[in-house]
Amino acid sequence: MKKSQKKKENNKTEIYSQGDMKRYLGALTETHNEHLKGIKEGFVIVNRKIDNIAKTLDSHTKTLDLHTKTLDSHTEMTGVLMEDVSVIKSDLKRKVDYDDFLSLVRRVQKIELKI
Repeated sequence: MKKSQKKKENNKTEIYSQGDMKRYLGALTETHNEHLKGIKEGFVIVNRKIDNIAKTLDSHTKTLDLHTKTLDSHTEMTGVLMEDVSVIKSDLKRKVDYDDFLSLVRRVQKIELKI
């Protein structure tokens, strides 16, 4: 069966033989396979990049966890320092100012001179 397909273009009838069809389909298959091979290689490259990004993200996550622990310890130290500063401030409020001390010294000296 040599006349397997008829095609009309511009009122012309073309007849393709079975061998022509096999060659055409073979060429189509090769082209299709090459395109699929290219797509597969693209997916392999994308998967490698995603794996590298995942590794980098894991290392960043570990670093972030370490920084979080460090920040927590610093927050605790800051809390302790704030408590200490508040104690120091309250102790300082009870102390006499140097100017007040000098005026008291003068008053005592005047009183001692009178005695």
